[in-house]
Amino acid sequence: MRIFLALGALLLTCGAVFASGGLWCDNVGGPVKISIQSGVTRGMGFPFFDFRASSEVDDATIGDDLSKISFEGAHVPQYWFHGENLNMVLYRERDTEIFGSVEITILTKAAGDDIEYNGTYSFTAYDAGGKNGQGSTVTHTGEISCGVE
Repeated sequence: MRIFLALGALLLTCGAVFASGGLWCDNVGGPVKISIQSGVTRGMGFPFFDFRASSEVDDATIGDDLSKISFEGAHVPQYWFHGENLNMVLYRERDTEIFGSVEITILTKAAGDDIEYNGTYSFTAYDAGGKNGQGSTVTHTGEISCGVE
């Protein structure tokens, strides 16, 4: 009898269970390669989990650590997934004394079905030192495609 009471109490303390799925984005051509993979839940703001992303750009004016960089969930300061919109900002600074950062802004809208989102990205890398010892800013824009299931 005690086991049934314990199980009943456990069930009462459990919150609602929400479904989870996946989210991914890849850009379509251009000088920057962007790849995003993440889990996403379907409850309370659609939060990310197990977020992984990377970007790579071939540019001789910025350091190698900025031209090829990875992102985790802590590097997503803004995220909006609601209705027809899937938007996010990725931002990461380098871990050295010379300031450098990469910011990627993704703005997409639903493409007619429940899982496909198409839009644009903006990639900006700033390197205070640069490979030439002077500050350098690299900016690229292009198309990106995302999906959620």
